[in-house]
Amino acid sequence: MGDPKKQRKKYDSSKNPWSKDQIEAETKLSGEYGLRNRRELWRYRTMLSNIRGIARSLLGETEEERSRIEPLFLKKLSRLGILPEEAKIDDILDLDIRDLLERRLQTIVYRLGLAKTIYQARQIITHRHIEVSGRAVSVPGYIVRRLDEANIGYSPNSMLSDKTHPLRKFEASGAPKEPQQE
Repeated sequence: MGDPKKQRKKYDSSKNPWSKDQIEAETKLSGEYGLRNRRELWRYRTMLSNIRGIARSLLGETEEERSRIEPLFLKKLSRLGILPEEAKIDDILDLDIRDLLERRLQTIVYRLGLAKTIYQARQIITHRHIEVSGRAVSVPGYIVRRLDEANIGYSPNSMLSDKTHPLRKFEASGAPKEPQQE
């Protein structure tokens, strides 16, 4: 079974890690989504590979086996927000790594305008200023389910929950809000 305290690798690294094109592409994605290092990117690439592998194996199954498993798998992916509700098994094979990176809590917090930059979103998540459906989450890579997306906000225990906090004076575009007239 193995030692439960021993951390296991959750990613497969690339076969050619020093390829210039690959390094540039990974650096661009890491900067765009505020990833800490390339291992985070590799973890999502491995997750995508596993999802697509399951879809390919489903295509090779018998009709009765496929009709039993396919709706459950599609429902799970649509619950996570990776696929739309009416998706087919072929849509899984068209997924890109950006589809998974868009479901990270860090990205969603930035897109909702709760942080000025993607890096600030990471910081306020790790400092436990953000809660999802009533519980504080301190993991920027947390995959947000579609139902929980509407329940993301500042934690009531956080100093950021005060509307007069300097961070809250900015909109999603980063421009200061107009002062309110009394």
